[in-house]
Order: sequence, then structure tokens, then C-alpha cells
Amino acid sequence: MKMSGGRDHRLAREARLVAVMIAVTMVLWIGLQWLGGRLGWDTSYAFLFDLAALAAFFWALVVTWRIWRRTTRPNGN
Repeated sequence: MKMSGGRDHRLAREARLVAVMIAVTMVLWIGLQWLGGRLGWDTSYAFLFDLAALAAFFWALVVTWRIWRRTTRPNGN
């Protein structure tokens, strides 16, 4: 079962977006944790950064699941 070219490009674009989102989230999360420790920020900011990172990872998981579901459908829709 071969996917159409436009559909392939759309799925590839979404997969790249997920990969960039995960990479940027990790860098920002680690960077903000380090910066908060160096500057002595309140620990509530650390939890805020953790929640923001979890939300980004959850979004990436949902989009990845949707991509996977679209590629495994028998009719290709």
C-alpha cells in the first residue's frame, strides 16, 4: 500500500515538527532548570518549567500517535 506524495510530505512535515518540538523542549527545560538553580529562583518556577515541558511532551506524544494511526489505516485516510 503506497501513500500519495502529498500525504507523505504532510506526514513528514508533522514528524519533523514533533522532532523539533521535543529537541527545543529538552534544551529549554534543562537550560531553565540550570539557570534557575544558578540565579536562586524559587522552586515554584522549577515546577512551572516541569509542567510546561510535560505539556509539550504530551502534545508530541499525541501528534506522534496521530501520525502512526494515519499510516496504519487500511484505506489510507
